[in-house]
Amino acid sequence: MRGKIVAIVLAGTAVAAAGCGARAEPEAQAAGRPLAPSPELPVPPVTRTPPPSPLCTVDTGACASLSLRRAWLMENGVAVRSVPMEPGAAGQPTPVGMFRVVWKDREHRSSEYGDDMPNSVFFAAGGIAFHAGPLDRPSHGCIHLTEEDSALFFDRLPVGAKVEVRG
Repeated sequence: MRGKIVAIVLAGTAVAAAGCGARAEPEAQAAGRPLAPSPELPVPPVTRTPPPSPLCTVDTGACASLSLRRAWLMENGVAVRSVPMEPGAAGQPTPVGMFRVVWKDREHRSSEYGDDMPNSVFFAAGGIAFHAGPLDRPSHGCIHLTEEDSALFFDRLPVGAKVEVRG
């Protein structure tokens, strides 16, 4: 990835952020204050069917399948929301693995690409995040969600939450 690398330190773990939407930590996170969830979004109904177990080992957090182009918001082993998503392009793929939410920014703008990234939930090095974006155009490595779904993921995934991305 090209562009600046910004180091973000959370609980003694350094993570480099560039790529899809690099920027220094938001002030609330830098000051150690938690980001409060938005009260305007209702809690979605629980879908009694979790994703197939090979797709998700996260009990509470989020899972994504690049091949199925789906993401799940998980709570206590149950998928509370299954949503369509658009991953990164072949030349800038979304990384696969187990991650943790590092920081969040409701109104983020990519310092590398100049794109707005509403409801950004950053979870991987290189500025990779869940955020609102088109579902018909690949990202620069992030996971695009609809505006409504990205707001829900933003509100329900706290810093430190597990995120699993599978191929």
